[in-house]
Amino acid sequence: MNNLQRVKVIHNPNYKPSGMKSYVYLLNKYNFNPTMDGPYFMGSKLHQQGKHGHHKAVGGHASVHGNLLMKRVDAQGTTGEVGADDQQNDSMYLCPVQIGTPAQTLNLDFDTGSSDLWVWSNELNKSTQSAGNHNIFNPKKSSTFKKTPGSTWQIQYGDSSTASGDVGTDNVTIGGLTIKNQAIELAKTLSSQFEQSAGDGLLGLAWGSINTVQPKPVATPVMNMISQQDIPQNAELFTAYLGSWRDANDPDKGESFYTFGYIDQGVIKAAGTDPSYTPVDNSQGFWQFQSASATVNGKTINRSGNTAIADTGTTLALVDDATCKAIYAAIPGSKYDSTQQGYVFPTNTTADQLPVVTFAVGDKQFAVQKEDLAFADAGNDMVYGGIQSRGSMTFDILGDTFLKGIYAIFDQGNQRFGAVQRVEATQNLTPPPSSS
Repeated sequence: MNNLQRVKVIHNPNYKPSGMKSYVYLLNKYNFNPTMDGPYFMGSKLHQQGKHGHHKAVGGHASVHGNLLMKRVDAQGTTGEVGADDQQNDSMYLCPVQIGTPAQTLNLDFDTGSSDLWVWSNELNKSTQSAGNHNIFNPKKSSTFKKTPGSTWQIQYGDSSTASGDVGTDNVTIGGLTIKNQAIELAKTLSSQFEQSAGDGLLGLAWGSINTVQPKPVATPVMNMISQQDIPQNAELFTAYLGSWRDANDPDKGESFYTFGYIDQGVIKAAGTDPSYTPVDNSQGFWQFQSASATVNGKTINRSGNTAIADTGTTLALVDDATCKAIYAAIPGSKYDSTQQGYVFPTNTTADQLPVVTFAVGDKQFAVQKEDLAFADAGNDMVYGGIQSRGSMTFDILGDTFLKGIYAIFDQGNQRFGAVQRVEATQNLTPPPSSS
């Protein structure tokens, strides 16, 4: 008997937002070239970047990566590698997941922008295991674990930060659903960039085509939920309801959660409207959909042919430069700060001074919460904006800055993405259904 229930999101108490570090993390994750001036740029053996970085993208998850570099501030203008301290490797949100028999609980980063389920394991060296306060999965303590001979995995970003190891299968329980024989990627090595995080690994919720296991990719947890008929045939989906880390202890904001196999009707009832759906193009492995327009204070920005991906593993929202400029032109005192590689605006900006910003999900516009237009302290009485340049990327990356304003529905069975504009009156959410 599987009892469907919300997966409660834990707001990482150690999370400290940093605008530029979050942006650098995204340069690594999606491997794009900045089009605005700043200290970080993507280099390779084939080219070096000029002042404003107008070069072709290497590709989000292409097999060939550029090398992320940082301009050194010295007389020679030399460049150097990006270190662990230059980027934000910690997760704002973590979710408890049970693995093995008896169950071992690990707090994982749920990421709709990747497709690997990897965990800290006892195969890591002792010094790494003792770094931070991590839950370490020990397959020897699980009677249902089976090693997969010959299978390995490795994730590598543009700065050469890596996580790698071997693979096995075990029971995984998420939100009341037990998935049997789910592939688990055990970390055997972790670079220092990953050691700094508070989470115990990552659970990818993108499409399986970008899974990194070799020689043969493995099925994601959601794929196995569907194939094992753990979730109802008419509800082959999961949903995300993400609140601000600033309001983690504010009961009026409601809890943050994921659901698997059902849509929380309490959220729908509170919103007073049905979900709006649009088809998903999963050819690149992402939750990618049409987003052909945006608005700033009611003025439409036409972006014919533009697409966006919904990525819960991204804190910021990255959009095209023209849209960025229109948004910050509507905020008094805002400017582009090349030393921080991002747009900033005055800390004392009031809600009335902030614009109403919306992005299209298919044919309907959805607003960013005004509070999320400010992401992190940028010093000098300025804040780093939650919406920044996507550089040479050909599509928007709508991360948590956008997703916190909606109830997001990832309908894998029908290959569509759904959205409901959030209403913060969610204290009395209806209980989830049960499924056998």
